[in-house]
Amino acid sequence: MEDENYTSVTEFIILGFSEFPELQIPLFLFFLLIYLIILMGNLTIITLTCLDPRLHTPMYFFLCNLSILDISCTSVTLPKLLDICLTKKQHISAVGCFTQTYFFMISICDEFLLLTFMAYDRYVAICHPLHYSVMMNPRLCILMVTGTWIFGFLEPMTHTVLMSHFSYCRSNVINHFLCDVSVLLKLSCTSTSTIEYVSYAVAVLFVLPCFLLTLTSYVYIISTILRIRSSEGRRKAFSTCSSHLMVVILFYVTLTGLYIRPTSTQSVDHNKFYALLYNVLIPLFNPIIYSLKNKQVKDAIRKVFNRKQIPDCQ
Repeated sequence: MEDENYTSVTEFIILGFSEFPELQIPLFLFFLLIYLIILMGNLTIITLTCLDPRLHTPMYFFLCNLSILDISCTSVTLPKLLDICLTKKQHISAVGCFTQTYFFMISICDEFLLLTFMAYDRYVAICHPLHYSVMMNPRLCILMVTGTWIFGFLEPMTHTVLMSHFSYCRSNVINHFLCDVSVLLKLSCTSTSTIEYVSYAVAVLFVLPCFLLTLTSYVYIISTILRIRSSEGRRKAFSTCSSHLMVVILFYVTLTGLYIRPTSTQSVDHNKFYALLYNVLIPLFNPIIYSLKNKQVKDAIRKVFNRKQIPDCQ
């Protein structure tokens, strides 16, 4: 009898937003619209970065990779949510669930690193402008991004392999819209101490250094900006990093709400809300923030439209 309780599940049931049965079609249309805007906005950033030589700089190289990451992150979670809302097909295979968890964790790891490197790029641009081209040379940028993707693919393997060997005897119903690590751990009847130790190690050796490096970069950036005598100079200097600072704040606030809040304050509804913010709000706002607050991106968009209009005038 005891062995029967520890059989491995072959599939999970993702509830999505089943607590609102009358809103499934409106939710489907809403998430579909959001998904299309995310794809269009981030593909625009990628296309502009590739086409416009003025955007062939380290900052836009990192931003291009961030857009690829945002598209990948939403494409891992939103299509399944759309399917649940439209067809009520809540079942997902165990392999599909762990695969979704793996790629979702890749997006989090990669975003930590990319935002840290982008903060360092802004630090060099503002604090060491004369040495910028040397300190942020193309070879270093390529190594940074390559290392980011390699680490992003390798680090979540430990969590995914460990979770795939757990027994889920309590239930196979996931009260979420994705196969989130925290939810899967609650469903497991296997001891989760190993994966918790791994998580603590990742937090100390990876997350904390990324946060401290980003924080240190902005401490130096702000102190340098405040030492600029002219208000126009301060405004221009701050405008070069304000977009990235907004994205960093948005990222850390949503991740804190999702994983670092005290257990006593967590609830299923709150976890869904913060996960939705990370999955939808950040990929949606990233291209908007960088395009609306950046003159170079707006100029690149005008340049593309002007190219299309010239043949029509002729």
